[in-house]
Amino acid sequence: MQLAAILRIIGLLLMIFSIAMLPPVLVGLIYGDGAILPFMTAFGVNLVAGALLWFPVRNYHRELRIRDGFVVVVVFWLVLGMIGSLPFYFSENPMLTFTDSVFESVSALTTTGATVITGIDALPRSILFYRQQLQWMGGMGIIVLAVAILPMLGIGGMQLYRAETPGPMKDNKLTPRITETAKALWYIYLGLTIACAVAYWLSGMDAFDAIGHSFSTVALGGFSTHDASMGYFNSALIEMIAVVFMLLAGINFSLHFMSWRALTLKPYIHDPEVRTYFTLLSMTAVLTILYLYVTGAFDLGSALHHGLFQAVSIGTTTGFTTSEYYYWPGFLPVLLLFTSFIGGCAHSTSGGMKVIRFLLLYRQGIREIKRLIHPNALIPVKIGNKPVAESVINAVWGFFSLYVASFVIIMLTVMATGVDHITSFSAVAACINNLGPGLGEVGAHYGNVNDTAKWILSFAMVLGRLEIFTLLVLFSPDFWRK
Repeated sequence: MQLAAILRIIGLLLMIFSIAMLPPVLVGLIYGDGAILPFMTAFGVNLVAGALLWFPVRNYHRELRIRDGFVVVVVFWLVLGMIGSLPFYFSENPMLTFTDSVFESVSALTTTGATVITGIDALPRSILFYRQQLQWMGGMGIIVLAVAILPMLGIGGMQLYRAETPGPMKDNKLTPRITETAKALWYIYLGLTIACAVAYWLSGMDAFDAIGHSFSTVALGGFSTHDASMGYFNSALIEMIAVVFMLLAGINFSLHFMSWRALTLKPYIHDPEVRTYFTLLSMTAVLTILYLYVTGAFDLGSALHHGLFQAVSIGTTTGFTTSEYYYWPGFLPVLLLFTSFIGGCAHSTSGGMKVIRFLLLYRQGIREIKRLIHPNALIPVKIGNKPVAESVINAVWGFFSLYVASFVIIMLTVMATGVDHITSFSAVAACINNLGPGLGEVGAHYGNVNDTAKWILSFAMVLGRLEIFTLLVLFSPDFWRK
């Protein structure tokens, strides 16, 4: 373990992150909301902390090993959750405890969208902007951004990229150089954000709301500048724009890159994961719309737009709401919550297990049924007519087993703190899938959950954001052996 290299990178990343405190200051000056001091204080603390870590080892130049990359990613996300909480903690509006501040920060950075704050409409504009900005930065992953910057400072980035990017096949790069790959991802991410903001603005949002909601839409985060979330605008047009960009953000960003470079839609059309992604969301949306209409919860027009919006929002793990879906009739709330376990495509900004893993698990299950009938047959698992390596399939099964085991253990631990079983189940599901809104007491917000449970749920958010392995590998004794 190269401690000096790790400290140097963490220090550099913290100093880079300190810049994130400055845009809210500008917003505070523009709107005169009087909430500048918390950000300036946080900026100073962040910059000094980063400098103290970096300065003693500034001349240490070594290439990162794989295990160093895992440590950097995990430590940085944990430290970032703490550092990112400072503006919330120092602010007088909202008045948050340290636990609530960390919970809100971790929720934003992991694009979970679970909030402890009520009265969002009354918050200073700088705080509102900061919440949205944190989600946007966490969406693609601050580490991936750093991968594009740190090579200029003499630091290799492949190990960071491998530990950070979601999905079972992490060695597929868009370009030969990892720095160019990270830049390509961020250009696409930025382009989608600008297009989304312009679309929101043209559809009737003011500039502040349009920018803020574009941040959380493309990041699939779900934070809003209003208590009523997207329901505040009462606009079917705005909701359909959100649906379009949530769907786009839930697609593998590698496909966006290939489609843009070749100016063709063929990468989307021929990709089996995208086809499965749209099939699952379409089935969920149709079932939701029909059930809402048949049960009389909404008329046909309202059932169409509420059902479609919530199916896409929950299915992509965004967490925007237009209606209190957790009060919807029958099995719908649980159905929607279960769709978040699948989430979006690999290498997207969504949470959940990812569609490609669901597809591989399904096809592996079909193969096992066929093997019962033809025990001597050699039946490969194929994705897009290409056989998938057994190592990938084994990794997916390992991921799935750890995902389920982690979910059960965390849920039981939350229940042990005194939270009821419905709230515990949905809260853990919403946090480990980076969804946000749950059922029971956490349908609207997490403010009523006890502090111990909030720390456990914060851990679940980071665990889900780093896709289980990246975090749990640090608990393996083999990881620390030389």
